[in-house]
Amino acid sequence: MADGAQKIDIRGSVSADEWKARVDLAAMYRLVALHGWDDMIFTHISHRVPGPDHHFLINPYGMLFEEITASSLVKVDLDGNVIQETEYFINPAGFTIHSAVHAARDDAHVVMHLHTDDGVAVSCQKDGLMPLSQTSMLVRHDLAYHDYEGVALDLGERERLVADLGTRNTMLLYNHGTLAVGGTAAETFLRMFFLERACTMQVRALSAGRDGVIVAPEAVQDVVKGQSNPEGTKVLANRLAWPALLRKLDRQSPGYDS
Repeated sequence: MADGAQKIDIRGSVSADEWKARVDLAAMYRLVALHGWDDMIFTHISHRVPGPDHHFLINPYGMLFEEITASSLVKVDLDGNVIQETEYFINPAGFTIHSAVHAARDDAHVVMHLHTDDGVAVSCQKDGLMPLSQTSMLVRHDLAYHDYEGVALDLGERERLVADLGTRNTMLLYNHGTLAVGGTAAETFLRMFFLERACTMQVRALSAGRDGVIVAPEAVQDVVKGQSNPEGTKVLANRLAWPALLRKLDRQSPGYDS
C-alpha cells in the first residue's frame, strides 16, 4: 500500500452517495489487479459522482491498482480539472476517452478501459471478436468498434469515439484495447469480465489456426442473441456477482474501502 493511501481517510468529508461511489470504484481497481488486467499505473476506470454536478472520480496517477483506496480517488470535472483538495494528481490525457463517454451517455455512470494482453490481441485482429464461444456470442450484439487514431490525446477524437459507441455498452478499440460502460460498477465490471473472457477464449482457440476453429452459424448466433437478457444481466451483476466479488476483495485485498 502506498504511504499516501494510508494517511488519508476522507469518509467524513463527502456525502454518503459519493462515498459509496468511491468504495465501488476502488473495488473495481482492486478487482482489475486481482484478475491480472492492470497495466501497471496505466489505463483508467471512472465513476460519476451522484448529484447534479458533472463530477467524476478517477485514479491518482502513479498508484498501482492494488494500492487504490476510496479516499485516494481524485474528483475531477468534465474537463479533467481536479476540484478537490488532494495530495494526488491525475493523468489528464487518461480522462480523454472517459470524458467523451460520460458527456455523451447519461446512462454511462462508470467507464472502464483496459489494455490486457488478450483484449489488445483481439483488437489487432481484422475480424474483431468472432462467434467462436458462447461467451463471445453473448457479447457481440452489444459490442462496438473504434479505429485507432494514436495515443488518446486529441480531443477531436472524442466525437468519433462516442459516435462509434452509440448505444452499445462494450467496445473494442482497434490496436488499443477494450472498453465497457454501465449504470453501476457491478454492471460495468461484469460486462468487461465477459468481454475479456471472450477475448481470451478467442486467442486460445486461434492457436489452432484460422482454419482450425468452428465459427458458429448465423442462425445459432441469432438464437444466443435472443437468449441474452440485458435486464437479467443487471440483476445478476448487482445482486449476485458484485457482492461475491466484494467478499473476495475482503479476503484477498482488504483496505480498498478506506
